[in-house]
Amino acid sequence: MSGDYGIFFTKLVASGNDFVLIDNISGELDPRRLDYCAIAKDICRRRLSAGADGLLVLESSGKADFKMRIINPDGTEVDMCGNGARCAAFYANCNGFSDKVSIETGAGIISSSINSGNIKLKMSDPKNIKMGIKLGVGQSMVTVHSIDTGVPHVVQIVDDPETFPVDEHGRKIREHSIFAPDGTNVNFVGEVCGDSASIRTYERGVEAETLACGTGTAASALILGLLGQVKSPVKIKTKSGEILTVYFKMLPGHVIKDVYLEGTARKVYEGNI
Repeated sequence: MSGDYGIFFTKLVASGNDFVLIDNISGELDPRRLDYCAIAKDICRRRLSAGADGLLVLESSGKADFKMRIINPDGTEVDMCGNGARCAAFYANCNGFSDKVSIETGAGIISSSINSGNIKLKMSDPKNIKMGIKLGVGQSMVTVHSIDTGVPHVVQIVDDPETFPVDEHGRKIREHSIFAPDGTNVNFVGEVCGDSASIRTYERGVEAETLACGTGTAASALILGLLGQVKSPVKIKTKSGEILTVYFKMLPGHVIKDVYLEGTARKVYEGNI
């Protein structure tokens, strides 16, 4: 770690997605002297620092119980992170908040409830759904689908996610001109059996595969639902081996409402940076 910031933090993990959380709900930390983007690039480095898939900053909110900011390891700030929000809800419950909280995010206000160790997150309604996109990836043409579940995601159905070259193909799709200038997250989904499936995700901002992605898991379940391959609730096995459950209502005209993401979260350790 290259900086000495004098900040207390908590390390949390949800389904293999790990985060460093800074709690500034009280407003004691002066944001004018803190460059959270630089801190994220420093502390999220694997093997050289605490290591994380992202930095979560909790702040006060006039619209919800608190506000959650999400900064990627490359220093970019994004609107939403499903597993990050579940970690934030878990942390809040461990620190005086009730088992039901509302969270202000860049994607809108979301709500969360905790029951028997599971954190169930009500997500924003999906938007910008585009099915059956033909995409040139390397020497191949592939069919993908795109959807925004708080952040943009592409979903590609593959035969065997376990052996699929996620980093190689994920990077090419993430950087494809059709998704310029901001790029996209990329999910490779397969092994669909009944109302379950497996997923691997290449995350924008991390610029690598992660062990899980909440918004990506929701995106994949919704695309499978739109394709008629699954019905709610859908259980998705992540790269970490943990299962995330996605609930949704499919209305006439392929309108999707009431999307929920459910799974566990836990504290790993606390420290000072």
